[in-house]
Amino acid sequence: MKKLNDLDLKILRRLTNNARVPLRDVAEGENSSRSSVNQRLQRMIESGVITSLKYHVNPKKLGYNTCTFVGVRLERGSLYKEVAARLEEIPEITECHYTTGPYTLLIKLYAVDNNDLMRILNGTIQEIPGVVATETLISLDVSFDRSIHIPTEVPQ
Repeated sequence: MKKLNDLDLKILRRLTNNARVPLRDVAEGENSSRSSVNQRLQRMIESGVITSLKYHVNPKKLGYNTCTFVGVRLERGSLYKEVAARLEEIPEITECHYTTGPYTLLIKLYAVDNNDLMRILNGTIQEIPGVVATETLISLDVSFDRSIHIPTEVPQ
């Protein structure tokens, strides 16, 4: 992909603040045509700058009252791909990161309550071959949740 330019960054800033804004409004706000904005968006999607277009759902509104981060230690770090594939099958897990430090993997998961969390940890995650230990941190509140900062100018 060609390098991003200032107009691309303006479009990204506008859409990360509100993905539902009509492209017509984005185009008008940036003194551009709707087809130009659409072409730029398509180019950013195809090149991987934009990785998804989706709604964020409030887990608590669906009954998931416990948000946790779980550090997972594996027998061997080389097992991370197989274990990550198994973790991906668990619908309550929303993120999985291969990390440095005390854990091989760090996952984010939502549970209905502490009993549900125990079921997921003891009955599912800890039963995966290669998992030797987990350490769970329960999130008490989300202070903020945002998209990555989009600069006002293209870095030189």
